[in-house]
Formats: sequence, structure tokens, C-alpha cells
Amino acid sequence: MCVGLPMTVISSDGFTALCERRAERRRVSTALVGEVAVGDQLLVFIDNAVRRLDPDEARQIDDALDGLAAAMEGQPFEHLFADLIDREPELPAHLRSVKH
Repeated sequence: MCVGLPMTVISSDGFTALCERRAERRRVSTALVGEVAVGDQLLVFIDNAVRRLDPDEARQIDDALDGLAAAMEGQPFEHLFADLIDREPELPAHLRSVKH
């Protein structure tokens, strides 16, 4: 399974960006998102930036990935899914059925 990771732009040359996540750096293509600026948060999938993220969404993705790792290690993880506590799961709007 492949998972998109939130990464922060360190530098850009207009076609690619050097991005960082937790001390790991990668050069990624920005062809799908266009021009990026230092500090932008990107969702990176197989060394391609697939979309921009706002800082809160990037944090939620990081928390979810940390939560999965903690659960697999038998560690407490509930605090990393705080945005899901006390609410029913919801599909994103684009996946909900359209009523005619």
C-alpha cells in the first residue's frame, strides 16, 4: 500500500521542489500543483506533489500516521485521532451519493 505524506517545501526551481518531513528530504515533481513557495505544505505521493495542504490538514495526516504506528506497537493512540472522537465517520463530500 502506498500512502501520501505531508511534506514542507524547502526550496523550489519551478518544476520540482526539495521537500522535508521529519528530517527526510526528497526532490518531488510539482507538475500537478504548479508553483510552490518555501514553507508550503504538500501531499506527496511517490515523489509527486498531488495537492496543497493547509497546516491543520497536514497535522491531521501526520497524527493519523503516528496513530496507526502507535496502534501497531500496542501504544496509546486515541489522542492522535482527536478529530474523530465523539462523532460519526463521514465520507468526503465528493464521495457522498448524489440525491436526485
